[in-house]
Amino acid sequence: MDETQNVKRFPIMMGLLLGGFIGMFSETALNIALSSLATKMNVPMGTIQWLVIGYLLVVGILLPLSSLLTRWFTTRQLLIFALCDFIVGAIVAALAPSFGMLLVGRMIQGIGTGILLPLIFLVALSIYPMDKRGAAMGIIGLVIMFAPAVGPTLAGLILGVLSWRYIFWVMVPILLIGRLQI
Repeated sequence: MDETQNVKRFPIMMGLLLGGFIGMFSETALNIALSSLATKMNVPMGTIQWLVIGYLLVVGILLPLSSLLTRWFTTRQLLIFALCDFIVGAIVAALAPSFGMLLVGRMIQGIGTGILLPLIFLVALSIYPMDKRGAAMGIIGLVIMFAPAVGPTLAGLILGVLSWRYIFWVMVPILLIGRLQI
């Protein structure tokens, strides 16, 4: 494998890993803010938990469907859509004046994550030769497992200084950087 192919792989994988990190970070980041969100939005805890449940349901529905989507769209089109969709969802959630709009933003984010996660693996298998795939899969696994583990901590730091809206605003520039890499 020559060095020019490694140079082409790096930005693609960086973009995908940033998107994957934010998708998985989003799963747990909001958990720490749920009780304060319930108070601020004047909804019961059982209702506010739909911000997590709705997100995960949409991710769970879209994960297997992304294989079907690759029959109709190119992988690049799907990746660009997923990252842009997640950006739109983060902006909708950050600007949400009500619980309903916040839930819509979270579900839009779930669409992006559900499409993006399986495609990260597909792209890695496509761009790495057989002898480099294990390392690529290991890095992807590390990022995907690390993000939900640090989500509550990073969200707690954000909430300690800023409002819950900044949990979503922090995602936007990272996703934009990821989008520019693809």
